[in-house]
Amino acid sequence: MLLTAFTIGAQEKRTSTKGVIVFEASVPFFEPVKAKNDEVNLILNTKRGIISFVVYIDRFSFERSLMQEHFNANYMESKKYPKATFKGLIEKFDLKNIAPNATEYYIEGKITMHGKSKNIRVLAKIKKVAAGIELISNFTLNSDDYDIEIPYIVRSKISKNVNVKVKAVL
Repeated sequence: MLLTAFTIGAQEKRTSTKGVIVFEASVPFFEPVKAKNDEVNLILNTKRGIISFVVYIDRFSFERSLMQEHFNANYMESKKYPKATFKGLIEKFDLKNIAPNATEYYIEGKITMHGKSKNIRVLAKIKKVAAGIELISNFTLNSDDYDIEIPYIVRSKISKNVNVKVKAVL
């Protein structure tokens, strides 16, 4: 009986450890500021539409190692703030309605990064794929909202508005 109860509860959750987040804070005419993290952890409660992300900051990789070093040590202080999290609700989510054609949903929740939390609401496309449920979202975050300081000497080369792209299959 306990085994049956566990199986039913487990079917309500989908997980992934291979979500991908790419961010870009580039400014025209300067070197691209872009990084990728393909080890994002996600949990989706399919019954309630609750979704959670955990992103380890030091797992973002840059094309240039010096940029990655500055990102972790000076901007994100990844030893002090090792992860960013998000927990939210996919509005009007119903697993029965997920189809091979993408449907747009709003996701509302709280993102915590660099010791600061902020409520956000973003648009996501969700669809059924062979491996499960695919979620894709593109949105912008402002570094000021999370007290991420950009040193004066490079302030003109790095945008405070960071474009974020999320893709995951659960």
